[in-house]
Amino acid sequence: MATDKQHAHELLDQLNSGQLAAVVHLLEVMADPVAQAIANAPVDEEPLTAEEIQALDESREWLKHNQAIPHEQVLAEFGITQQEIDNYNQAQ
Repeated sequence: MATDKQHAHELLDQLNSGQLAAVVHLLEVMADPVAQAIANAPVDEEPLTAEEIQALDESREWLKHNQAIPHEQVLAEFGITQQEIDNYNQAQ
């Protein structure tokens, strides 16, 4: 029986380029100590402050009367793209 690494290599060889890119990204996240720390971090159970509750209420009320701004539009206003963010994150 093949070792786990050999078996993984055999499976990787069977993937198309899109599938391979997804697996590579998953492996990068799994190998990233910061991502692991975040994934294993305890849930924040600290109660919200009065100011935080007020800010949340105000934002929910705003959304009742306004259309949300798409993420891509916000990025465009800053002159950046999602691809640039992804490339930056991968370089870290």
